[in-house]
Amino acid sequence: PLGGVHGGWAATLLDSALACAVQTLLDKGEAYTTAEFKVNLTRPITPRTGEVVCEGRVVHKGRTLAVSEATLKDANGKLLAFGTETCSIFPAANLAAR
Repeated sequence: PLGGVHGGWAATLLDSALACAVQTLLDKGEAYTTAEFKVNLTRPITPRTGEVVCEGRVVHKGRTLAVSEATLKDANGKLLAFGTETCSIFPAANLAAR
């Protein structure tokens, strides 16, 4: 209604990049779940924004926690939003036990 894209759309893209970055570093037999994530919306996203690029990277991976960060930028490289995420890492066998 206000001419912009809902912030949840940016949050969804960032969450995907954040979690997928962590997944690339998991060892065989490890699984993860998001424990916390935070998003900052720095510019409005409108239909005229055009294509966007979302990239994530892992800042830290330990035995039980991983932290990642991601950016969402327009085609000109202007920052639209960014986020951080903490993931809990646990044995994948725990999923089957649920």
